[in-house]
Amino acid sequence: METLRERKKQRTRDALLRAALELFTTRGYERTTVDEIAEAVGVSQRTFFRYFAGKEEAALALTEMTIERFVEGIRARPRHEAPMEALRQAVLEGWDSIHEVVEAVASIELYLRLYRVIESTPVLLAAHLRRSVEIEEEIARILAEREGLDVDADPRPRVAVAVFGGVMRMTERQWSLSEDFSLEGIRALTSRNLDQVGPALLSGWRPA
Repeated sequence: METLRERKKQRTRDALLRAALELFTTRGYERTTVDEIAEAVGVSQRTFFRYFAGKEEAALALTEMTIERFVEGIRARPRHEAPMEALRQAVLEGWDSIHEVVEAVASIELYLRLYRVIESTPVLLAAHLRRSVEIEEEIARILAEREGLDVDADPRPRVAVAVFGGVMRMTERQWSLSEDFSLEGIRALTSRNLDQVGPALLSGWRPA
């Protein structure tokens, strides 16, 4: 059972994260200081560093939380599902829990505005892409284990994850630029883009 002290620490962390996101999306990442984030919450700089190693970690913290929930979803998929189906269902069915993770800290609109900041800030984009590579490797190993494969001998897990990851990055970018912040909207966009994987890779594109 969570103690009062633990709840207080979580509230402080959430408040710092929310303040950081607000400042990053209104003032810009580079122009925001740790002191300003701490001041917005009414705590010291030292308190900020108890929860985050620096601005970069704070900027990517919410994205990291959604990634962790997605990976948990993949691990929980039924063993009989084919790899791409497991990935698809994990993301489509996982939007509810990911939505809850985000809204426990900030609004979906703020989350999407932050994504635009990440995309337009070289240091954040580089860190985000590095993390994406790490996560794709982790997911490839999960799929290989599910299928009884050696991930270093069989390229299919990494190929499948690379394709899926590329589609999801495109989907996130499209969503961040849209005006539809609903769960139904992101599910529909995700499903529509994933439906094009087969035709895009295996079919001709020229009109008959």
